[in-house]
Amino acid sequence: MRYFELFIILIFSISVNGQKFDYYFDKGQINLDTGNYKLAISYYDSALKKSPKHASSYFNRGLAKIIIEDNVVIAAGSVVNKNVPKGTLYAGNPANFLKNLKADLPASIVVFFVALPLCLGIALASGAPLFSGLIAGIVGGIIVGALSGSQIGVSGPAAGLAAIVLTAIGALGGYQNFLLAVVLGGVIQVLFGFLKAGIIGYYFPSSVIKGMLTGIGIIIILKQIPHFFGYDSNPEGDFSFSQVNGENTFSEIFNAINFISPGASLIAVIGLIILLLWKTVLSKKGKFFTLIQGPLVAVVAGIVYFIFTEGNSFWGISKDHLVSVPVPENMSSFLGQFMLPNFGAITNPQIWVTAFTIALVASLETLLCVEATDKLDPEKRVTPTNRELLAQGAGNIISGMIGGLPVTQVIVRSSANIQSGGKTKLAAIVHGFLLLISILLIPTLLNKIPLSVLASILLLVGYNLAKPKLFFTMYKLGWKQFAPFAVTVIGIVFTDLLIGIALGLAVGVVVILIKSFQNSHFLHIEDVSNGKHKIKMTLAEEVTFFNKGAILKELDGLPRDTYLELDVRSTRYLDHDIIEILEDFSEKARNRNIDIKVISEYQTVENPESFIQFFRLRKKTA
Repeated sequence: MRYFELFIILIFSISVNGQKFDYYFDKGQINLDTGNYKLAISYYDSALKKSPKHASSYFNRGLAKIIIEDNVVIAAGSVVNKNVPKGTLYAGNPANFLKNLKADLPASIVVFFVALPLCLGIALASGAPLFSGLIAGIVGGIIVGALSGSQIGVSGPAAGLAAIVLTAIGALGGYQNFLLAVVLGGVIQVLFGFLKAGIIGYYFPSSVIKGMLTGIGIIIILKQIPHFFGYDSNPEGDFSFSQVNGENTFSEIFNAINFISPGASLIAVIGLIILLLWKTVLSKKGKFFTLIQGPLVAVVAGIVYFIFTEGNSFWGISKDHLVSVPVPENMSSFLGQFMLPNFGAITNPQIWVTAFTIALVASLETLLCVEATDKLDPEKRVTPTNRELLAQGAGNIISGMIGGLPVTQVIVRSSANIQSGGKTKLAAIVHGFLLLISILLIPTLLNKIPLSVLASILLLVGYNLAKPKLFFTMYKLGWKQFAPFAVTVIGIVFTDLLIGIALGLAVGVVVILIKSFQNSHFLHIEDVSNGKHKIKMTLAEEVTFFNKGAILKELDGLPRDTYLELDVRSTRYLDHDIIEILEDFSEKARNRNIDIKVISEYQTVENPESFIQFFRLRKKTA
């Protein structure tokens, strides 16, 4: 199964991670999350030696020094900045959420308009009831938003799960059976959180994460072009290259050329002009233009345009190009759209297979998004990944219990939140309430919003994720950064999110192996005297079987009559495979008049009888 392979790649990437700044910072974060505070401080100290001005390292190091004893109650909205003794109610330094309201409220409105068509589109692409997508959006906003440790991440139904949902509904014998799998998947995610599986999220290479953001940005642009011109054969939220309507990303764009709607295209262009004008000019003119966001004005313009052109055969907008929210006749019909899972199917093994698949894929998508949103966050806050798994698990349990699709943290909504100036989780929570209130009170008005206007909003979101400048920046960093980045982008555009990430990780692992091959040792020719070449070989801190080829090549290339000085004083780990290479080479050395001087931290030996015995004694001495 491809997702299992992805998981293996992730675990493998952990084992070969290099000891640079990111390594020490991530190790510090892991130990901070798991309560190993002394070790966390040590790692943050090492990180600060690599980057002395890194603010998050100072902040997290300070947190590690704070001790919170048992039986402590910390009031909501409080900031802990000192040790809290046992049996204490702590309510100091309350965070003032209201001060961020002027930023979070406008951002929540933008996220609402981005989320609305995606919730409906993902439900349609999944073969599920349309209302199920809205339920997932509401739960992702209100429940997950409240429980999550992320300040700017936004959760909802995920495009990456659409294919799994579509297959599972048919295979499990109905939607209510599938809901049971969603609930069980949520329970498994909660277990992942308690088992500290969130640490996997700290080991995604930066180049792959940037490639993921860029790839998603390109996909958003490509997928929204048909909607921008009024062609809606494929539902919103289908981000895979191979689409549910049988087309692919590029064939869909070519088809759209033959079905351009003048009215939809006109209001899309007007909406795009409003957005650009608001962002570049009007937002700098006064507080009013920062409080009232451009997307809201664009949507209102779209509704007004639809009302005034309704019935016009040329400039009018067809009903199938509008948002399509289910309209309940009364409260009873509204509540009737909620469904309970069929708990009678719990003994079906296929239910459990689907549940584990949902849990694994949803967790991976969430962890990927967490890493990406943390990189986009202007304040560079760090999301606790284990807490995020717990929050997502709780969200999926609740969503499945009331008829909703599975939820994950979603980069499209999260990036829209960040780009709109969202500061705290209040933006995500309010967007959830906006979804709930709007489908209760104004579904008819929502159904007058042209999809082309929403496409213009998403086009800007996509562009901000995939700015051309980023390609040049990554290229300048060298091929070791650019290769995983480029492969991830191409993989996401031409396959889907998880396959693209897996390909990027695979290339990242290959790059690490190449670096490991190149950096296993340092070779220095000191002089040529007394008829002998004097060569010094210093081994790296960690030498594994990946370095066999490089070291063997160097040893075989030594000329006759050489004096080799092998320095292992800095080597903390030496793989047995390397020791065997040295053991085998010792016989060749004698035949080629090569003398070997081994210098360790504990002893120096000339031409040791057995390298295996030497390093065995070295370990015992250590």
